[in-house]
Amino acid sequence: MKQIVLSLLVDNTPGVLSRVAGLFTRRGYNIDSISAGVTQNPKYTRITIVTSGDDLILEQIEKQLQKLEDVVTIMQLENYNSVCRELVLVKVKADKREKQEIIAIADIFRAKIVDVSKNSLIIELTGNVNKIEAFINLLDGFDILEMVRTGLTGLGRGKNIASLSNT
Repeated sequence: MKQIVLSLLVDNTPGVLSRVAGLFTRRGYNIDSISAGVTQNPKYTRITIVTSGDDLILEQIEKQLQKLEDVVTIMQLENYNSVCRELVLVKVKADKREKQEIIAIADIFRAKIVDVSKNSLIIELTGNVNKIEAFINLLDGFDILEMVRTGLTGLGRGKNIASLSNT
């Protein structure tokens, strides 16, 4: 099984995310993560999908996505030609002593403490998947009360872009 990251530029129309996700459901393909947001041009939305499968399945996914009416362009984001990031928010139960330990770990990762209460901290961290995983692993000895991850999002480097200027 191989994992790929696809960056789709789609028309910003009602139901477009549902149609893209529906394609995966109908075909029995798995979505490991999906994120979507409007671009600098409000006519378009960028959808980033992380999916996995063998080479044949991944090729079929790209072909089927290209057939969707709303899809303008598809680009595969590979490590060497793209920048991909994820955001995680982690709420950790912590007394006074634990707070200092957790803050020290957060500092190492350049994470931000975005909320402090009497018995917990909320930490925000942005980075690549390896950084996020390493951070979560270091929090293993603490009581994680809640956690949410945005899913991967990314853009091609340099001239590797799905341009809006021609559309």
